[in-house]
Amino acid sequence: MLSRREPRPWTVGLGAGFKRCTRASLLVALLGPALAMAAPDERLDAVSQLLLERGLIPADAATPSAPTGLAQKFRDGASDMVITAMNFLGVPYRLGGSSGAGGFDCSGFTRHMFEMSLGLVLPRRVDDQASAAGLVEVQRDELRPGDLVFFNTLKRTFSHVGIYIGDGKFIHSPSTGSKVRVDDMRFAYWNQRFTGARRAEAPNEYQPPAATAPATGR
Repeated sequence: MLSRREPRPWTVGLGAGFKRCTRASLLVALLGPALAMAAPDERLDAVSQLLLERGLIPADAATPSAPTGLAQKFRDGASDMVITAMNFLGVPYRLGGSSGAGGFDCSGFTRHMFEMSLGLVLPRRVDDQASAAGLVEVQRDELRPGDLVFFNTLKRTFSHVGIYIGDGKFIHSPSTGSKVRVDDMRFAYWNQRFTGARRAEAPNEYQPPAATAPATGR
């Protein structure tokens, strides 16, 4: 079960210092002051430009008119989720971790991103996230940025989870010794282990989650 909370302000790293940002100002913190005055379509282009500059989407996917472009997909309401998650690239993996300061495991990362960007509290375990009430199953060819994507990496159907960002890619906290990064679901390893996707819907119907043991995913 899921509960709904007011989205919290979060900390965005800016150089050597930190600045407290609300969701409305996060794009400005990440992309620069010029974005604050941009029209809606220009903001979408700037989001795509951010991913393009980081090498996370191909050049032909950075415009609203491209069939696989992220600009159109961000109009579906997932830009906050993806931008928030991107801000944690490079945070180290930590088993049982659920914060940017202490590190994340895979389910701790997705739980933190959903609470920060949507105000929704996911269950702690990977398999519980896959079956949580309030999330609906999504087919692979219908994926949108912000969807949860699941993989079988430990001989369990739902043993790893990340967040889809578009163009076949997802962001996640992979395993011990690694850091939060973006991977391509079309690569053989992930393609063969993909087991499903989920999307948050009907937030007004969420209920507080039942207490669970602090078990973690990979």
